[in-house]
Amino acid sequence: METVVGEAAAAMMVSKSTAVVACTAMAVLYVAILYSPTLILRLPHPTSFKQFMIRRFLCAAVSSVLSLFLSSLLLLPIQNWKLMHLLNIYGARTDHFWQAVFIPLSLTSLMYAGSLLLKFLLLLDSWREHGNGGISFNSVIYGLHKFLEYVPSVASNVSAWRNYVVAPLTEELVFRACMIPLLLCGGFKPYHVIFLCPIFFSLAHLNHFLEFYNQKNYSLVRASMAVGLQLGYTVIFGSYASFLFIRTGHLIAPLFAHMFCNFMGLPVIYSQRRGIVSLSFLAGAAGFVWLLLPLTRIDLCNFRTDNCQCWHGYCSWK
Repeated sequence: METVVGEAAAAMMVSKSTAVVACTAMAVLYVAILYSPTLILRLPHPTSFKQFMIRRFLCAAVSSVLSLFLSSLLLLPIQNWKLMHLLNIYGARTDHFWQAVFIPLSLTSLMYAGSLLLKFLLLLDSWREHGNGGISFNSVIYGLHKFLEYVPSVASNVSAWRNYVVAPLTEELVFRACMIPLLLCGGFKPYHVIFLCPIFFSLAHLNHFLEFYNQKNYSLVRASMAVGLQLGYTVIFGSYASFLFIRTGHLIAPLFAHMFCNFMGLPVIYSQRRGIVSLSFLAGAAGFVWLLLPLTRIDLCNFRTDNCQCWHGYCSWK
């Protein structure tokens, strides 16, 4: 892979303070724009949940475009803008595409070994229930029928589109593709960025406190605990997603991991009736730690074979 990214960024550096201010602004914008239709544009309140979510989808899209523009403005002199430079910086690449999808996805699934096993055991129980105590052809047909019913219901569910498509795509664009190049170009070390970027990611979830407190009528303590748990999870996942982006250089790597994690929810650590689920979780977690660095080696998702320690040439941005 050519060093076009490093050469382009070297033409216009940003300071650490500028990078932090820009990332903070993008995080605030990502949340604030969600409330702009009613608070700023004075549009009437949506008449349905679907209309409400579609309006939020549009706001998230506008926020993503503005963040892409702001980060591009800071990273590249406007007279030297080239599409390839921007795509490389944002991790929108076609080389090693399938490696960038399946290797991180396989790695992420190890943390859900307990969850996947539990789902499989529950599926077997359902098959036995409809197969008179055993797995029969009729029980398999029943399972296939339920699956075929499930897919259209998800595809037409606006909440599913939010959780599995819109939120992962816009969040990864803003909090990984836009922010990480700015922070690295600003002089932050990669391992600093891995833990700094999730702080901005968490800022975008603080608005959930008001939703829990005002809309769901949670007590102050209960709302704080709910948001605290959510923020803890977003920090952990944000660090992992940032790690994937920096190690692979592909936006698709954290994007698919994000979609998968949203679909699976929190990993199942313990099941009261099935101790093997806990063992599976521990085995999967051990495998995840053991394979984290080997499965994200730079050469697995990139053509670079020289002495540069990163795919994108950030280490040469002096």
